[in-house]
Amino acid sequence: MKKYVGRIYMVLIFLFMYAPIFLLMVFSFNSTKSRSVWGGFSLRWYKELFQDSEILHSIQVTLLVAVCAAVISTILGTAAALGIFSMKKQPRRLVLAVNNIPSMNPDIIMGVSLMLLFIFFAQTLHMNFFRLGFGTLLIAHITFDTPYVLLSVMPKLRQMDKRQYEAALDLGANTMQTFFRIILPQISTGIVTGMIIAFTLSIDDVVVSYFTSGPTSETLGVLIFGMTKRRISPEINALCTLMFVFVLLLLIIINLRELRAERERERSEAR
Repeated sequence: MKKYVGRIYMVLIFLFMYAPIFLLMVFSFNSTKSRSVWGGFSLRWYKELFQDSEILHSIQVTLLVAVCAAVISTILGTAAALGIFSMKKQPRRLVLAVNNIPSMNPDIIMGVSLMLLFIFFAQTLHMNFFRLGFGTLLIAHITFDTPYVLLSVMPKLRQMDKRQYEAALDLGANTMQTFFRIILPQISTGIVTGMIIAFTLSIDDVVVSYFTSGPTSETLGVLIFGMTKRRISPEINALCTLMFVFVLLLLIIINLRELRAERERERSEAR
């Protein structure tokens, strides 16, 4: 009885989580603008989506910022993790505690504080680079992405076999050779995970982007948030459906690759 109750409870939880998304996907094929009355099947909103220059521009900005922020924050976070890992215990704890502050802070605090900082640089110090626009948006995303990359890489560094690193140095390898041939392969999964998290956070962010973006660098989240002040276009339903399907396919591909790699590992161990 407990087994069936647990399964029913799990089904209800998943239904509660995904029913709104399913409803959104269904009405993305609605021929009318109504969000409650079905007017017939149509691809009208998908066609209009790819003809809307404002939405296409926001998608371009969102993807560009997410990719750039993910790459840069991955490099910075990995370098920071290597430096922090080489510290002594007490300084390491202090630096990790400071690193956790941006991830624990509410987004509204980070957004407002970064906006004020950029305005100070731009207006008081006359540094035009910090005028609200694509540059400030990218800096803001790198700021909140980097701590998550660091937190993803640190556990892999703790699991790393130090004897291999020391053996490579004893055998004549220099620091760079040791890093690329010994350290990097062992922490690569943490680096990839951190990059995916950074990319996802950048795609998903609204609050920080709202305060640090300019009029020509609105992300998709900021654009949709602005639409809530008026009637939201059904084109957004079509866009959200495409994004959901893309993420779902990406997760399936990643899980299949991991499953295949695990099976190959088991076969090699069996031999």
